[in-house]
Parts: sequence; structure tokens; C-alpha cells
Amino acid sequence: MAMGKINKDDLDKIKKGVDLDSGSWIKVGLSTCGIAAGADVVFNTFVEEAKKRNLKIAVKRCGCQGMCYAEPLVEVKTEGMPAVIYGRVNKDVAIKILEEHVCSNLLVKDHIYEFRSKG
Repeated sequence: MAMGKINKDDLDKIKKGVDLDSGSWIKVGLSTCGIAAGADVVFNTFVEEAKKRNLKIAVKRCGCQGMCYAEPLVEVKTEGMPAVIYGRVNKDVAIKILEEHVCSNLLVKDHIYEFRSKG
């Protein structure tokens, strides 16, 4: 059985029913430039360390954000805080982001590349 084409109305219905960015989350850029810079290690660190700490935060993959010079890029959104993009994140910085930003609501200022007013 062939699947029919999805049109704009179908996509609008799906979008209304799902808020993919609700709650707290961490997005790791896993495009080619990110992977080349070590984003796969950073992603795995967030997943493993969040699980060890029993943190209720979604760790998601995303594509290129256009700042290849700053890879690996990580966007973090937690309740009561603006969405923040951190750059040049490695395993140690990932752990620092979990401990300070996610657990203590403190920004990791030496790795911030951008604030986003909307989550």
C-alpha cells in the first residue's frame, strides 16, 4: 500500500498537536561539521551524565546552526532560563553545563555564543 503525499494542511495539523520544544531540553548539533569537531562524544556525554544524575531533561539531535567555526554547538533550554547556545563544547564543558546550567540555573559564561529570547 502506497502512502499519500503530505500537504501543508496535514503538516499544520501535526504541528498544532505536538510541541517538540516544550519542557527542558539540550540540543546537540550533529551535522557533518559538528561530528567532525566531536559532537558525537558531546551528545553521548550528555545522555550518559544526565542518566547518571537522574535528570529529567531531553537530549536531542539537531542539524547545522550555521556557526561551524564554534562547533560542537549545544543549545540548552531549562525552565526559567533563556535558551542559550554554547560553542566549542567538549566532554568537560558538557559536564559543566549539566552541573551549572541544568542543575543550578547558572550560565556557563565562557562558552556562550548566543541567547535566544524565545525557547
